[in-house]
Formats: sequence, structure tokens, C-alpha cells
Amino acid sequence: DALAKYSIDFTQKAREGKLDPVIGRDSEVRRAIQVLSRRSKNNPILLGEPGVGKTAIAEGIAQRMVNGDVPDSLKRCKLVGLDMGALIAGAKFRGEFEERLKSVLKDVEKSNGEIVLFIDEVHTVVGAGATSGSMDASNLLKPALARGQVRCIGATTLSEYKQYIEKDKALERRFQKVLIEEPTAEDAVSILRGLKPRYEMHHGVRITDDALLAAAKLSDRYIQDRFLPDKAIDLVDEACAKLKNELTSKPTVLDEIDRRVIQLQMEKLSLQSDFEGQKGKGGGGRMSGIDIELEDLLVQQKNLEAQWTAERNRVGDVNLLREEIDALNVEIAEAERTYDLNTAAELKYNKLPALEEKLRVQEEMLDGGGEEGEGDSNDLLRDEVTADDIAELVAQSTGIPVSSLLTSERDRLLQMDKILGSRVIGQEPAVLAVTEAIQRSRAGLSDPSKPIASLMFLGPTGVGKTELCKALSEFMFDSEDALIRFDMSEYMEKQSVSRLIGSPPGYVGYEEGGQLTDAIRRKPYAVILFDEMEKAHRDVLNILLQVLDDGRLTDSKGNVVNFRNTIIIFTSNVGSSAIMEKDGTVESRRSEMLQRVQEATRSEFAPEFLNRNELVVFESLGKSDLRGIVKLEMKGLERRVEEKGFSLSVEEEVLDYLAEVGYDGVFGARPLKRVIQREVEKQLAQLILKGEVGEGDDVRV
Repeated sequence: DALAKYSIDFTQKAREGKLDPVIGRDSEVRRAIQVLSRRSKNNPILLGEPGVGKTAIAEGIAQRMVNGDVPDSLKRCKLVGLDMGALIAGAKFRGEFEERLKSVLKDVEKSNGEIVLFIDEVHTVVGAGATSGSMDASNLLKPALARGQVRCIGATTLSEYKQYIEKDKALERRFQKVLIEEPTAEDAVSILRGLKPRYEMHHGVRITDDALLAAAKLSDRYIQDRFLPDKAIDLVDEACAKLKNELTSKPTVLDEIDRRVIQLQMEKLSLQSDFEGQKGKGGGGRMSGIDIELEDLLVQQKNLEAQWTAERNRVGDVNLLREEIDALNVEIAEAERTYDLNTAAELKYNKLPALEEKLRVQEEMLDGGGEEGEGDSNDLLRDEVTADDIAELVAQSTGIPVSSLLTSERDRLLQMDKILGSRVIGQEPAVLAVTEAIQRSRAGLSDPSKPIASLMFLGPTGVGKTELCKALSEFMFDSEDALIRFDMSEYMEKQSVSRLIGSPPGYVGYEEGGQLTDAIRRKPYAVILFDEMEKAHRDVLNILLQVLDDGRLTDSKGNVVNFRNTIIIFTSNVGSSAIMEKDGTVESRRSEMLQRVQEATRSEFAPEFLNRNELVVFESLGKSDLRGIVKLEMKGLERRVEEKGFSLSVEEEVLDYLAEVGYDGVFGARPLKRVIQREVEKQLAQLILKGEVGEGDDVRV
């Protein structure tokens, strides 16, 4: 029988309860059934993005056929999926593939419309089996599809439909398009609730409703390159798998005790052999100490193992009951379909309530930690997937911290201005602006449709603009390397825009992608620095406007890149002359200086660019600020010296001297580094090279 050999019976799977329930999607299923009920060209093709549930809709139609929830024309029908791989595999001789496909079509035609064919990835029929001089599968299907002798449901993605089927107009007109849209986050939650019992039973864990809500909401917001409900189902599935692995592994507490017991037993054996060798002299005190500790640990080990076994057994019992209930529901559905009402009533009103009551009692025992109430079962095992598990998975896969804040992280965020201020001296307003943006974001109050922050740092050279970006990157990612930096002096020509978003089709470098878009696709949570912004071409600024406004940018290949979890910082020296002139003692002079800086930026940058950024003015450094910077620089030198094996101590007078000599109102802190190199590092290098300083020495400056 060709049909049995080269196809999969979906209706039989539905009868056995092997298909997942299909929630919602009623209008799409109704439209597909409507097309199937036509006289000719009764072939719906399900079109949608990958992961929106096209195959699930075909499975839903199979379930409806089994339950009789279809029009009379489909009531006695069965849905079979064509296995293209089996059709092509082993077709060695010319004409063998065509013979197989024709025999399948013949079987379908013989059934007098009682078999509906389902071809998943229907674009594969175009060119399938085509060798020199033979026909491909699509040409063999066309006549049967047009006459209405074969009813066929196809499923493919929009891009593959365009690439393969739209080009073959004769094949395209034989199918009726049914568009499958991506469900909303709310619809995805309903779908997850419908699938929840299947995943609970498969993994042997429980899933909270909060976890389902988090999966739909977080995947919709943070996983941009895939589609609901697929990406939300994946999160729930993986969270369940992770928890199941924890359930079947030995708890950490017990594992640590086991290792300690083995360690002590080995130590005891070693001491015993020494004790015997010395003919009973010495070592007795340590032996008695080991015996006491071992006795205590073995009691703990025994109790914990008993508790662990009891908890595992309870979890296993709950899972067995769930499987029994599921099998019983399949039996009830089959009995109702065949009108065996006595059996259906017996199972539904007698056996099922008894099992459900048993399950409820077992779950209560699991929550309460057993009948004896000996401690909380969560001490060792946890069998419930929560929203935190889902958030942790999202954080792992995207690098975006979406999990709830730990106490240590809360404290660190509250101290953020002090941590950044200890590295960037004398720029409190700038540090505060950055701190507030990050705190808003981690508290969940920032606008989800915009980047976390877009700031423009203005100020003279050497006052700490780029240094603050590095400090921020280190605070957030524990590494300065996490900073994505673009030196805008490299983007002075108009055509350099293509370096950021990729070359247009037909140009050299199209396949390579853009430097900015590719970096953010790989690392969606990042600090992006555009250094020396005034040196870039105007068109480069224009391309960044939509990033600042909507947090998105389309690259040359049409991929939408999400910038909503990035911090975007521009630096510029525009208006630095106005900042240099101001006298910090008078408040009115400060406001006048700010006004002049704003005027300078307006003349340099377009209003629509300035309007999307918060301007942060870095003031020129005073002598007191410079002393703090000297201290920081010398600490850095001390760390480098310690790596060489000797220490460095610097006197206060030296710090004052370096701050005095290195002060330059125009060039900021950079001349200071040169002074330290000249006055300290040069002499130190000479001492090391001459061999006058060795390991363990203390060098005083």
C-alpha cells in the first residue's frame, strides 16, 4: 500500500491522543475547512512566518475530523501527511520517483475524497525528483489538484512561497492562500495554558501560571528574531528540562556531605596506617576528632538521603498519576466517539474523579513536605517552574538582565554614582545622568520602545567623556571590552554609512553585513559609544535618528535590529571654548556658559538629532580634581608594579607636585599622564633595567 508506506496518518495520531491541543486559531481553521469544501481547487496553503503554528493548524483539522467537529463533506475523511523524504529516498532508477508519487495520488483518488493530503514545507515539491528528462513532483500534482480529485493542504513560509511557488504561476493558482498571523502575547498565553499539561507530564514538573505569562511577555519583548508562540513554548520547554535535570541530580547539600565523608574516611585510613607504623604512638587526638565529625556527618547523610528519596518518590507518584489521568481522558474520548456510553460514564464519573482526588492529595503532600510534616520539601527538591526560571533563561540566551534584582545588585545600583564617581573625577552631573538612566531601566520604568538612554557628552578634550563610557561598561559587564566603540573620524565621507548598516545589494561587501547592526545582533545588551561625533558626515547622523526614536534599525539585508536594550552615548568637543571661559564660582556665569554651549551644538548638529538626546556638559577640570586623578593614575601604576614582584609607595607631597606640574586648563587630564610617564615611570624603568630593584623590594617615590 503506497499510502501507508509514504505518508503519516494524522487522524490516527489524533485518535491515540498523540497530537498537542490546538488553542485559538478558529478563524484560520474555519477558512481552511471552507477551502477544502470547494468543488475544484479545494487546496488551502497555510502561509506564515516560521514558528507561528502552520503545522499545528493542520493537526487541529485532524483532531476536528476525529471529533466530528467538521462539515459533513469532511466527517468520514482522514488527514495524511506526505513524507517527501521517504518518496525520494532510494529512488535509484529513472521514473521510480514518479511511479511512487503516482501510486500515492492513485490511492488518494480511489478513496473518493475521503483522504486529505497534507504536504508540510510544500515548496519542496518544486524540483523534487527532477533529473534529466523526468518531471518534478509539482508537475505531477498539478492536474490532480486542478480537477479537485486530490484535496491537499500545503504549509510553507512567506519567503519560500515567494521564492518557489510564486514563480510557478500554474502551481500557485491551484492553491488558495490562508494567511497565518503571529498571535499576540495574550493569545500566546492561552496557547501555553492549553499545552501546559503535556509539558508537565513529559518532564514530571509543575508549571506555574506566572511562568507562562513571563514566557509570553519576555519572549515577545526580548527575543526579536523569532515568532510567537514558538519562542515562548521553547522557553517553557527548556525551563522544564532544566528543572527536571535538577530533580534527578543529587542535591548540592547532600553532594557536599558525601565528598566530605569520603575525604575524612581517606584521612582516617592514612592516620591508621601511620598509627600502626609508630606502634601506637601519637595521632590519637586527630583520630578521635575525625571519628566525631564522621559520626555526625553520617547521621546527616542518612537523614538527607531518606528525605531526598521520599521527595523523589512523591514527585514520581504525582507524575504517574498525571499519565494515568491523560490515558483515561483518551479512553473517554474514544468511548464517546464510538457511542459506548456505559464505558464512557463509568470512566468519566467513577474512575476519573477518584484519580483526580488522589492527584490533589499527592500534590498537597508535595507542597506540605509529606504527611509527617518533617521540614519543607523545597529544602532539597523543587518541582515547580516559576517566572524567575524563565527570566534566567532569557538572560542566558540574550545577555539582557531581566531576572528580578538580587539584594547585592540592588545595593550596587544604589551606589552606582559613587562607584562611577570614584573613577571619573569632577564630573558629578554627567555621572548622575548616566546613573539615573540605568536605575530607571533596571527598575523596569524605562520606555520599552526606546533605547535605555541616549546621551550626548559635550566638553573639552581630556575631561573624562570617553573614560565615563569605559567605567559604565566595566560597571555593567565587568569589562571595558564590552564597550562597542565607533570613532566617527572614520565616517567623514557620505558613503561610509554603508559600513554601519552594510553595503546595498550588488555592491562589494553585501554579504559581510554592517559593523553596527551585526555587533548589536550578536550582543543586544551593550553600551555603544560614537566618539568625536562632530567629525562624522551628516548622513551618518540621519541613519541614527530612527535608532534614537524607535530603538530599531534596518540593515542592508532587511533585518530589523533591536536597539532597545542599549545605552547610546555620543561625545563631542563642540562648545568647548565656551566651557573653558566660564568661571565656576558664579552661578549666573554657569547658566550663560550652558546657553553658549547649546547655541554651538545647534549650529553644528541638526535640531532633530539634538532633540533625541540628553545633553550632558562636562566642565573643565580644576586643580583639586587633578589631584584625585593623580591618585588614581598612581594606583594603576602600583598595580602594574606589583605584577613585577615589588611594591611602590608614593608620598603625599609627590601627588601635590604632579598635580601642580600636570595641570593644564586647556588639555584636561591627558598632559598629567605624560608628566607621570616623564617624572616617575621613566626613572622606575631605568632602575628595573639596571637591576637595582628586585623582587620583594619597596620603592618609595
